[in-house]
Amino acid sequence: MPIEVGIWKIEDEIKKLSYSPIESEKKLEDILEKDLSIISEDLLLIGRQIQTDYGKFIDMLALDQEGNLAIIELKKNRTPREVVAQALDYASWVQNLSYERILNIFEDKQGIPLEEAFVDKFGIDLPEKLNESHQLIIVSSQLDAETERIINYLSNNFDVPINAVFFRYFKEGNQEFITRSWLIDPSVVEEKSSNTKNENKKEKWNKQDFVVNFDDGSYRSWEDATTYGFISAGNGRWYSRTLKQLFVGARIFCMIPKHGYVGIGKVIEEVKPIRDVVIEINGESKKLIDLPLTAPNMRHDLDNDELCEHVVRVEWLATVPKEKAYWTKGLKANQNSAYKLRSQYTIEKVLKFFGLEES
Repeated sequence: MPIEVGIWKIEDEIKKLSYSPIESEKKLEDILEKDLSIISEDLLLIGRQIQTDYGKFIDMLALDQEGNLAIIELKKNRTPREVVAQALDYASWVQNLSYERILNIFEDKQGIPLEEAFVDKFGIDLPEKLNESHQLIIVSSQLDAETERIINYLSNNFDVPINAVFFRYFKEGNQEFITRSWLIDPSVVEEKSSNTKNENKKEKWNKQDFVVNFDDGSYRSWEDATTYGFISAGNGRWYSRTLKQLFVGARIFCMIPKHGYVGIGKVIEEVKPIRDVVIEINGESKKLIDLPLTAPNMRHDLDNDELCEHVVRVEWLATVPKEKAYWTKGLKANQNSAYKLRSQYTIEKVLKFFGLEES
């Protein structure tokens, strides 16, 4: 049944605060835009009045920490059938939004890259996949029996990820108050979120760019890497195996963990155990292990293919010393020695830092 919420002020006497449905409807969208956390602290507002390809406008669209979307519709003066049907229609459009489309909508509405805003909001990088699921939230200043009946029917019988939240706005003198109540436990709706996995929900890879994590230290030195033209990883197959992805002609964006990006280069020879790597020095071919190396332990486990250092030869296009490494919020990073770089934001930012143009 519809939920009734009231507020009483307790001083010398008990007094019920006045409530106006019309005033609540006027206040709701502005309040939600200023602070969406009153619906959920796990939502980042993408924008208001998002136009669909069908010429309709979603009241509010948001993104959660997992990269999933929330369609937020204010009931306003519409009938229950109208607002629920409209939300379902919007969901049919939202489910097909690609990674790139979501990035573009956010930047058009907010004026900043989603990658930066996501880090500011959640303190973590934007996921590599967006919109694997979505949910619908109907917002109203009061919940009528018909809306409640329709939402419960869709949720309970067809697992539609739909919920209703209603707010009431109260005012007493110069003080303003707002209350919130959910029709269904939000955690239950989250479990029902539709799972619409499509490849286009993941930012597309350009088939040439990789990030390489170069752990500068006693086993490998960034100074050696720039002097002789290589990147490397070792001390276990888990660390070296991802280097096998790097093909001749691939472009690498080299990063030193906890510092930032220090170089961009092109792969000129695929991965080999360090004992087999030959470097051209002034027209002479010399084994890397025979050259002067800053890293004292780089020649470790030479006869053990699983533990030894594995090396990929690189032609550096631009490098900087470790102390001048580049980092800004929103750039991509993970723990693998090498992985596909899908983030166009990272590519553009790092290229710009090194003064290089997109190839």
